[in-house]
Amino acid sequence: MRLHQILRNAANFRTVFDFGDREVAHWFPRHMAKGLKQMQASVKNVDCILEIHDARIPFSGRNPLFQDSLDVRPHLLVLNKMDLADLSAKHMILKQLERHGVKKVLFTDCLRQRDDNVKKLVPMVTELIESQPRFHREENTNFCLMVIGVPNVGKSSLINALRRTNLKKGRGSKVGGEPGITKAVLTRIQVCERPIIHLLDTPGVLPPKIQSLETGMKLALCGTILDHLVGEDIMADYLLFSLNRLEKYSYVERYDLREPSDDIQQVLKRIAVKLGKTQRVKAITGVGNITLTVPNYTAAAYDFIRAFRKGELGLVMLD
Repeated sequence: MRLHQILRNAANFRTVFDFGDREVAHWFPRHMAKGLKQMQASVKNVDCILEIHDARIPFSGRNPLFQDSLDVRPHLLVLNKMDLADLSAKHMILKQLERHGVKKVLFTDCLRQRDDNVKKLVPMVTELIESQPRFHREENTNFCLMVIGVPNVGKSSLINALRRTNLKKGRGSKVGGEPGITKAVLTRIQVCERPIIHLLDTPGVLPPKIQSLETGMKLALCGTILDHLVGEDIMADYLLFSLNRLEKYSYVERYDLREPSDDIQQVLKRIAVKLGKTQRVKAITGVGNITLTVPNYTAAAYDFIRAFRKGELGLVMLD
């Protein structure tokens, strides 16, 4: 099919996503509430707050409870997973964050063995701390930072990257691909020798009530909310809608489609066939039961979502 025909068809794709009668997923387990209280109790011994967030959603999903209860110390926003984000509008992102009062921002890719941006963190934090009064901690030459953020944005990865960069040491905090790995505020973890800097790792904490379905879906796609609480089917559909809206059509080549599609069932069927993801189901007929082999749409949806999370569908900015 010719390019102009493909683009003309794409012009008829959805411009608004229909969430139907779904509700915003609420995910505020007991360990999150406990963790937030521990953070509030520990903040008096902290010199600077490091808030980690996903660079693909620099505005969506940042927990307002952090600003309300922990924003009493110098604050640095670290937008992690920059390797997965389309940063062509980085300047505009920084400008918009500044309008919201966020002036110190650092983009990082903490999974790289050597990330030059991670090297910038200690000098930035040192300057932030030394430019403001430390009150009762003035006589203490060691620095203590608290790492906060919603689940699965790379808080533990940042701690490990800092240790790797500044101390040439291995992991100091457990890392996982699902939200909820860190369950409690841990003991202090040293990440630098000159100056001596310790970090407090904390559990990922979502707001008790997520602002909107749109925000909740973006958080879910970035792995912040457990998939089954939202539903892989609607997550895959919202991902397809987002990719088409952003004119990111790399999924067409990846799954051998003839052209971009706005029909998630058609896309998932093609993914299932290409990857051999099928399931056997029993069908009741008038002459007895028969077993059919049909596409496994749930498995196909999961593969589609996982490809996005790994950056295999191209660089994307959901906000």
